[in-house]
Amino acid sequence: MLSKHGGVNERENSIRRDDRSVTVIGLGPMGQAMTRTLLAAGHPVTVWNRTAGRADGVVADGAKPAATPEEAVEASDLVLLSLTDYRAMYDILGGATASLAGRTLVNLSSDTPDRSREAAAWAAGHGAAFLTGGVMVPAPMVGTEASFVYYSGPESVMESHRAALALLGTPKYLGDDPGLAQMMYQAQLAVFLTALSGLMHATAMLGSAGMKAREALPELLSFADSIGDILRAGEENPGTALDAGEHPGDLSNVTMMGATSDHIVETSRSLGLDLALPLAVQGHYRRAIENGHGGDNWTRIIDSIRGAR
Repeated sequence: MLSKHGGVNERENSIRRDDRSVTVIGLGPMGQAMTRTLLAAGHPVTVWNRTAGRADGVVADGAKPAATPEEAVEASDLVLLSLTDYRAMYDILGGATASLAGRTLVNLSSDTPDRSREAAAWAAGHGAAFLTGGVMVPAPMVGTEASFVYYSGPESVMESHRAALALLGTPKYLGDDPGLAQMMYQAQLAVFLTALSGLMHATAMLGSAGMKAREALPELLSFADSIGDILRAGEENPGTALDAGEHPGDLSNVTMMGATSDHIVETSRSLGLDLALPLAVQGHYRRAIENGHGGDNWTRIIDSIRGAR
C-alpha cells in the first residue's frame, strides 16, 4: 500500500516477505519440529502461539516471533497451522481475516473431513487458498526420510509449495477434495489407535499370567510387524477382491475367525479385563454369521461396518 507521499507505508515495510518465508502457527511438539526443519533448510520462519513462552526455543534457533496472528499471517505467503483442531483455526485467525487474501493456509491439524471442507470454503471466502494435510509421523520424525504427509485441495496450490512442504516429509497428494487428506489421516489413525488398544489388551492378558510388559511387548510387536506380510500373502494386490465384492473363504473364513474372537472374549472375561474391545470385534463376526456369511473370508465383516444388513 502506498502512503500519500507515494512510499511504502511503515506497516507494510515491517512485514515485507522473503519469497521463501513460512509462518507456523501452533507450537506444540509438531509445530516446533516443523519450524526447526524449515529453519535448518534456510527458510525464514515466523511463529505465533497462544502461549507465547512455547516460542522461546524455536526463537532461540532463529525463528521470528509475531506479536499477533495478523502479523504472523502477513509475514509469509505460506502459513502452516498445527493446532488441536479446526475450531482453534477460527479462534486464532478470526481477527486476521483481512490479511488472508493471497495466502495459502495449510492446516495440518486433526479434525473431521467435513470440517476440513468447511474450512476450505471459509478460507476461499477470505481470498486464501487452502490445503488439508495429515502428518503421518510423530514430531521427532518430521523432516526425516521416514516422514510422509498426505495433502488434498487444489493441485496447483500443492505444487506451488511442494519444495517447502517436502522438507517436512514426502508429500502424498490425494486429490482436490479438501476432506480426502483428513479422511486418510483418520483412517490411518483408526488402524493405529485400534492396534494400540489391542497391544495393551494383550499385554494385560499376559500380565495376568505373570509376564512382565518388557517380556510381552517384544513378542507382541514382532507379531504386529508381520501382519502386513500375512495379509499380502493372501492376495497379490490387497483390496482387489474386496473392491470386486468377492470374499473367498478358502484360507480363512468368518466362522473360524469368529470362534477365535469368542475365545478372546471368554479369556478376557475370566481374567476380569475390560471387554469393550473384544466384544466389538466379536460383534463384527457374529453379525456376518447371522447374515449367512460364515463361509466367506473375514473381509466380509466390512458389511456391518459399512452399515449394510
